[in-house]
Amino acid sequence: MSDYKLTYFDFAGSRGEEIRIAFRMAGVAFDDNRLSFEEFEKLKPELPFGSLPILEVKNRGVITQTNAILRLIGRQHGFHPEERFAAARHDEVMDTVEDFRHKIFATMRIEDPALKKAARQALAADYIPKWGAGVEGLIKTGPFLAGDTPNVADIKLYMAEKWIGSGDIDDIPKETFEPFIKLKAVAEAIRHHPAALK
Repeated sequence: MSDYKLTYFDFAGSRGEEIRIAFRMAGVAFDDNRLSFEEFEKLKPELPFGSLPILEVKNRGVITQTNAILRLIGRQHGFHPEERFAAARHDEVMDTVEDFRHKIFATMRIEDPALKKAARQALAADYIPKWGAGVEGLIKTGPFLAGDTPNVADIKLYMAEKWIGSGDIDDIPKETFEPFIKLKAVAEAIRHHPAALK
């Protein structure tokens, strides 16, 4: 067993995949424990907050919350800024990706198809463009947030762009991020990084 065991669902998306990419980028071996949704339901009562991902660290116990895990990996392996203000900017991006996810996830709980469609169309027309513009304002020279060096915050932006660009979310056009050149450039830079190609 390695020093790290990551437990998440068995698919290459969302929060678990962010952590997998971060470990691969850092060149760190980890146990990739992938669960089915049925296995998760059985394990859920034993989880600290009833959710995934969790990271088990040898001699340190369990760490929850994706951004906390990403910051740990980033700080240990040079993929999160050391300077406090720069680190806060990267934390800002990571947290706003979580806000972005929650906005979309909220529409998944809408049972009425017409109301769900309307809610997603509203996100595509208003919230997501404003969100994208806000992120663009934080990206300076590129291709990454910190310039030439990738960080864990870049991975989160990549996963957000990948989700929208997949076209898998009904009524949110996959072209929604097309106007945001800097955001797309960050996503492309991570997409072609060897850690994301595995």
